Amino acid sequence: MSDKDLKGYWKKNLRYLGILLTIWFVVSYGFGILLAPELNAIRVGGFKLGFWFAQQGSIYTFVILIFVYVFLMNRLDKEYGVSEEDA
Repeated sequence: MSDKDLKGYWKKNLRYLGILLTIWFVVSYGFGILLAPELNAIRVGGFKLGFWFAQQGSIYTFVILIFVYVFLMNRLDKEYGVSEEDA
């Protein structure tokens, strides 16, 4: 892989990380703490929505983001020809 390709690969990887971590931050800190009083007016399954985001929603979101990251990185590896199938 040339230096130009390596920089492009790394730049896209950092972009994916930035977007996914921003989503996680918004869900865990924003919904679970900052917006919790407003979200607590809504009840889902008997639980206040702000409480649900703080206790379970951020964890579910984090696990989903891991799968999204794996999918994106596999696609990026194929795009740059460094996937395990290419080795």
